[in-house]
Amino acid sequence: MSESAAYLAEGPRVALRHFSHADADEFTARARESRTLHHPWLFPPEQPTAYASYAGLLIDDPTRVGYLVCERSDDRIAGFININNIVGGGFLCGALGYGAFAHAAGRGLMSEGLDLVMDQAFGPLGLHRLEANIQPANEASIALVRRAGFRLEGYSPDFIYVNGAWRDHERWAITTEMRH
Repeated sequence: MSESAAYLAEGPRVALRHFSHADADEFTARARESRTLHHPWLFPPEQPTAYASYAGLLIDDPTRVGYLVCERSDDRIAGFININNIVGGGFLCGALGYGAFAHAAGRGLMSEGLDLVMDQAFGPLGLHRLEANIQPANEASIALVRRAGFRLEGYSPDFIYVNGAWRDHERWAITTEMRH
């Protein structure tokens, strides 16, 4: 584990920690290695300068929280799960963004990581609801949230601009009550 990072939560195989600027080299290398896995759904930063901007938002913007999902055995970054667009008041909701890295895909590490993130969201962050907006053909992403107990709530045509076009998305969500 990097000297500046401490685990926020631990499961049997993974642990969560916040993004740091010191993670730029590993994160961008893993993003480059995972380009085929991510395309056409996701485009995490592949260069240190892009990572600095990306991580800066997750570190400095109070409406976002970023988590690195790390393998406990060697602290390698397996993936990331961010809670974006956090709204307080009567809403208490955030929108998830996430991705596994190729070396970790299909091993259940992101499921374990998402469970830990939901503990953070519904515990210390005090949220009531998490949403995930997913392109309908992204079967792996849909399977992840379905396993975690999210329910399909709707369909939004031309919802998010991804890879040069407005893409349709399914809206999945979970509330704190659904976890108990």
